Amino acid sequence: MTYSFFDLMRSRWSLVYFGFYFLLGMVLLFLNNDVSKAVITMMNIIVVLTPLIGTIFGVMYYYNSKEFTELLLAQPLRRSTIFLGQYFGLALSLAGSLVFGLGIPFAIYGIVGSGALVSFILLLAVGALLTFIFVALAYNIGLSNDNKIKGFGLAILLWLFLAVIYDGMFLISLVMFDDYPIDKFSLIASMLNPIDLSRILIILELDISVLLGYTGAVFQKFFGTSFGMLASFGLLLIWCAAPVALIVHKAKRKDF
Repeated sequence: MTYSFFDLMRSRWSLVYFGFYFLLGMVLLFLNNDVSKAVITMMNIIVVLTPLIGTIFGVMYYYNSKEFTELLLAQPLRRSTIFLGQYFGLALSLAGSLVFGLGIPFAIYGIVGSGALVSFILLLAVGALLTFIFVALAYNIGLSNDNKIKGFGLAILLWLFLAVIYDGMFLISLVMFDDYPIDKFSLIASMLNPIDLSRILIILELDISVLLGYTGAVFQKFFGTSFGMLASFGLLLIWCAAPVALIVHKAKRKDF
């Protein structure tokens, strides 16, 4: 894990990723006098862009390091140690680029002394969790598909489905079954999408009811604001742990 982490931190892509969020944070703070508004804007960017970056980097790193991985497999090392080390090295480097890329400009601007500090920390935590989730999902796709083109295609399709298509299908179902009680269905549907869960968690913290949407309103109705935040954060942790456990399971059974 240490080797993968420092190797990725030295790569130009990690520096580009860090520089992108650093410049984005500086521009948003320059254009917005209100830190809370900048946090809301960053939420809309992070819940969509962070999963995309995690997915692309995850599947790309898996395929590019495949020959090196096969070399490591010939050594007296446990498979779980090799794959978890690569996964955590990649996920930590991306999460670190996100946290420091946004944290430095907001710290310079004075986020520590403002009332939006808790919301900003939660935003960074959610961004880091989304990184861990989608890197793990991308690794699972790579382990399941030896064909690089197919793996890339499935990884992008997964992000597109969860970020865009899923919400469209959900809205269509709300319209079609408007005459039926669908509160529980909406609650379950939101739990099955980590991007929706992340958005709900941040909006519940910001307490902006107009942005909650139907799923967020149902979440708030069932759990309340405080418990709803804990429930959504706990579900995100489950979303993070389950794909990691699946990586270990697939790595042990895969024939290289």
